Amino acid sequence: MTLIQAIVLGIVQGLTEFLPVSSTAHLRIVPALFGWHFDYNNGNSDPGASFSAIIQLGTTAAIVIYFWRELLHVTVAWLRGLYDKSVRSSLEYKLGWYLILATVPVGIFGIVFKHPISNGARNLWVISVTLIALAGVLYAAEKLGKRNRDEEELDTTDAAAVGLAQALALIPGASRSGTTITAGLFRGLTREAAARFSFLLSIPAVVLSGGYEAIDSTDKNPGAGLTGIALIFAFIVGLASIAWLMKWIAHHSTYIFIWYRVALGILLIVLLSTGVVKATEHTSHKSATTSTQQTTK
Repeated sequence: MTLIQAIVLGIVQGLTEFLPVSSTAHLRIVPALFGWHFDYNNGNSDPGASFSAIIQLGTTAAIVIYFWRELLHVTVAWLRGLYDKSVRSSLEYKLGWYLILATVPVGIFGIVFKHPISNGARNLWVISVTLIALAGVLYAAEKLGKRNRDEEELDTTDAAAVGLAQALALIPGASRSGTTITAGLFRGLTREAAARFSFLLSIPAVVLSGGYEAIDSTDKNPGAGLTGIALIFAFIVGLASIAWLMKWIAHHSTYIFIWYRVALGILLIVLLSTGVVKATEHTSHKSATTSTQQTTK
């Protein structure tokens, strides 16, 4: 990976993490379109699930900065509520438990399905179909959701539903913010309440997955330096992106993202069908080199 590639992927992560368009899909599609191949990942154009998970920590830091007051109140209330019963009726205390409950499904599914998620599920055919499929589900949520419940009306059922939806985002192309906002809309939450809970919920999930990958991925990554640069750009762009989206979604629908997902999914299918991009690359850079050397000999 070059410096320019790391910067571009960091910007892509920051732009797409909070929008319901799937940052993972874009981190797969952009290198494939540009014809980038990463030697650390066996000459594949996929930057890797480990790289994606780690630079997501940059956009998570953006969420922490943006929502720092609310996070502080939730943390303090939750800790106090463990020994002070008078605090347990507050929204902040309950929200702490809701975030914990909603994080459990993605933790379980992430461990159980780690291998297929990191490998076969990153196939561009899977991503193209998933982009279109979730666009349809989000469209249904926009049409059927009543959008008459604010954040103060969140309950355990909401947390469970959104948590299960977040687990579906382990499928590349689904979009973590897309699945969780969709679930929130189906539960009758306003767009702003659904988005706010979605963003807060991403913090524990991304910190756990990113931390795990940072420890576990000693190979198949571009190195700490370039990964760190991508993470920094993801943070800067992500902070601007979340500020824009929170203002946008308070007064607009998600239809613009629905049509974007459909258009991108169709474009990807066309590119795959015509051979412009490959769904997955099975031949490693190392194997290709060895084969050339043997032919020469």
